[in-house]
Amino acid sequence: MRLGRTGSTLVLGGARSGKSNFAERLINESGLEAIYIATGRAFDQEMEERIGKHQARRGAAWRTIEEPLALVDTLAAQAQKGRAVLVDCLTLWVTNLMMEKRNVDDEALRLSDCLSTLAGSVVFVSNEVGLGIVPENRMAREFRDHAGRLHQLIAARADDVYFVAAGLPMKMKG
Repeated sequence: MRLGRTGSTLVLGGARSGKSNFAERLINESGLEAIYIATGRAFDQEMEERIGKHQARRGAAWRTIEEPLALVDTLAAQAQKGRAVLVDCLTLWVTNLMMEKRNVDDEALRLSDCLSTLAGSVVFVSNEVGLGIVPENRMAREFRDHAGRLHQLIAARADDVYFVAAGLPMKMKG
C-alpha cells in the first residue's frame, strides 16, 4: 500500500476502526511533507482530549491546519507538489456544514470537482455511517444521507479507496 505523489485516496471505516492510523501511516511512508487538515471542533473537554491524543500521535513532523468549513479552499492552497494532505474527517465536515445551515450537496460537489485540480496527494478519512439501522430522527437521517452521497462522489473520483475494520485495511479500489 503506497501513496502516490499526486491523486486522492478515501479511507472509510467505523468509529475506532483504525482508519486514521492507517491514513497517517500511508502519508508517513510516502516521504512527502505531511499536512493535516482537521475538520473537528472542540466543543467540550472530551473532544479537546481526543484532538490532543491525535496531535501527540502524529508528532512534530506534521503541520496541522484547523478548518471546519472552507475545506475546498484550504485543499487548493495546501495540496501542492511534494505534499501529502490528510483530511480528517469528512463526516465531521458534513456535521459542521449542517450546523451552519450550508448546502451540503453543493459543497460535496465542489470538493469532488476540485480533486482533479490538486497538485499534491490527498487522503480523506471518513466514518462509514450507513451500515446500521435507519436513524429515528430527521436530522440524523439527513446526516447519514449526506455522508453517503459524499462518499460516493469522492470514491468515484479517488484513485484508491480503503475500508478499515478492526485495524485491517481492505482495498476496495485502485
